Amino acid sequence: MLKEIISITGKPGLYKILSQGRGTLIVENVEDKHRMPVHARDKVVSLGDIAMYTESGDTPLGEILDKLYSHFGGKEIDVNGMDSKKLHATFGDVVSDYDRDRVRDSDIKKLFKWYNILIGDGMTRFTEKKEEEKEADTKESADNK
Repeated sequence: MLKEIISITGKPGLYKILSQGRGTLIVENVEDKHRMPVHARDKVVSLGDIAMYTESGDTPLGEILDKLYSHFGGKEIDVNGMDSKKLHATFGDVVSDYDRDRVRDSDIKKLFKWYNILIGDGMTRFTEKKEEEKEADTKESADNK
């Protein structure tokens, strides 16, 4: 899921990968559905490859987004009204063991904005692991009968 969603350095928002050509990706803005090419010289990062610093090691972005979704009940987060203390307090309520020395205000703000974009696009699950586990459990149950 998140492997197909990318962030492009220097461009606001998130993009879905639609197709791939020679040295070029065709992407679509998640919010306004505008399509455009992304060239090999552009710095692109898949959301599936991003993790955040926690005391117990790096936590994949998908797991953190799932925690945000559960905590806020699928509702958007009002990022604009938050100062530094409020950002860290809100994030600390969701991910209590985040590394307070290495996670900056801008990281939390970007995470909250990305979360708002993704739920605005209708996403409700951010990790594939849970789906795979359910399928494995269902198959195991069927095999045991």
